[in-house]
Amino acid sequence: MTRTVVITGGTRGLGFGLARALLERGHQVVVCGTDPERTEQAGAELGGIMARVADVADREQLAALWEAATSRYGRVDVWINNAGVSHTREPLWRLPAEQARRVVDVNLLGVLNGCAVAVSGMAAQEGGGHVWNMDGLGGDGRVVPGLGGYGATKRAVAYLTTALAKEVPDGVGVGLLSPGMVVTGLLTHGYSDAERRRAARVLSILADRVDTVAPWLAERAISRARNGARVRRLTPAKIAYRFATAPFSRRRDVFTP
Repeated sequence: MTRTVVITGGTRGLGFGLARALLERGHQVVVCGTDPERTEQAGAELGGIMARVADVADREQLAALWEAATSRYGRVDVWINNAGVSHTREPLWRLPAEQARRVVDVNLLGVLNGCAVAVSGMAAQEGGGHVWNMDGLGGDGRVVPGLGGYGATKRAVAYLTTALAKEVPDGVGVGLLSPGMVVTGLLTHGYSDAERRRAARVLSILADRVDTVAPWLAERAISRARNGARVRRLTPAKIAYRFATAPFSRRRDVFTP
């Protein structure tokens, strides 16, 4: 059955790959981004789909995105709060205030806004719908020095999703999509040369490219849309298996284009 899916931050990276994978499976997709030129280009690259400029930190802009999507397609079945940013790999006390604020605005406030808009809209439409929030480093309590601000927002999103699952009205669900380590700018940016060399081996074992992860997530974003669901790609068992088989693997260094 065809679904209508809205993806925030769907003009680049994993969001763009997810949009493409959903389109290939016959679904109707709407994306948003903050860069007007890139947003227009993404819409064209995805076959002329609806692609709108919207900052997730502004709830009114997300409400306008909902209205545009429902005006065209009649409803939104799945809403994916994918938009996310990271910051320079620095101890928190060295992190510029504007970077810290933007990370919180996009990663946490943006998810709060997306949930508020989508849940209220889905509660008012026949058949309800499902909201996915994107998990990330810190969501499960892991700590990486230098990424405290980013990790704190993802920890908050995990709590928010669990709490919201107990609050949503009948017919509406929320859940977490956990893509694992995905080779995008969000993962690989900010490394010094020395850090890059140290990280390369682990990331080459655990990280996957967008064209591998996106189809996997696309299938589950539709088939596992149940309240309180958590879809996790990089499980502890998979991590152990990858390290055990690493000497025999031909996986490429993720920093290699």
